[in-house]
Amino acid sequence: MANVVRAALVQATWTGDTGSMVAKHEEHAREAARRGARIIGFQEVFNAPYFCQVQDREHFRRAEPVPDGPTVRRMRDLARETGMVIVAPVFEIERSGFYYNTAAVIDADGTYLGKYRKHHIPQVEGFWEKYYFRPGNQGWPVFDTAVGKVGVYICYDRHFPEGWRQLGLGGAQLVYNPSATHRSLSAHLWQLEQPAAAVANEYFVAAINRVGQEEYGDNDFYGTSYFVDPRGRFVGDVAGDKDEELLVRDLDFALIDDVRQQWAFYRDRRPDAYEGLVQP
Repeated sequence: MANVVRAALVQATWTGDTGSMVAKHEEHAREAARRGARIIGFQEVFNAPYFCQVQDREHFRRAEPVPDGPTVRRMRDLARETGMVIVAPVFEIERSGFYYNTAAVIDADGTYLGKYRKHHIPQVEGFWEKYYFRPGNQGWPVFDTAVGKVGVYICYDRHFPEGWRQLGLGGAQLVYNPSATHRSLSAHLWQLEQPAAAVANEYFVAAINRVGQEEYGDNDFYGTSYFVDPRGRFVGDVAGDKDEELLVRDLDFALIDDVRQQWAFYRDRRPDAYEGLVQP
């Protein structure tokens, strides 16, 4: 397996309907494939607006099964077409009354590898997620893909270091963090937390944010998506804060072993001393 992986992400504006939103992401993926990308990730609930700005039962209609719902089926076809690994975040219904904020991970041949369900669910103004989502209950899987070992951590999860570490212990080389976050709430954290997580856990992170305003609230999603390496350095330029953008970057996975040998954070962990961290 090559050490250099060409990876992509998309920060997108809401189109107004699911059909055109999915079609737009398909075109971004095809462009990324033409540019040589072998993996791509999309933003949180990429096929919908960020409806959690309001609490309204109408939005439960947006939920679909994973992997057998229409969006994930289309993403599997897209993966086969482009030969790319795809990280596709959607609103999942498991069964009546059981809903999750989920990302499906699809291998480059269209194989559904599994899903990650968001663990940490906010319930604050403009982010009424507990109205819609149950907390994730399937741990922090790391998926063995055609490009390497890939994990997912969704939006609000990023404020909690424990999951980042679980992904590192699971062997993750690249973690996608699809998000929907706006300027006035946590913009000053956006370029702190994911680079810090990349350093602490010594892997690459793809941080994806929506961009623009949508019809369900005043949240101004500020984009500025990026890739960051295990030394905490941005890989190429950060995306802009106003427009839709496709980023394609080369990630040298050889850097992971280099950093882990030099900084040796995993060697110096003290799990025997951490018992208090998991007390309620």
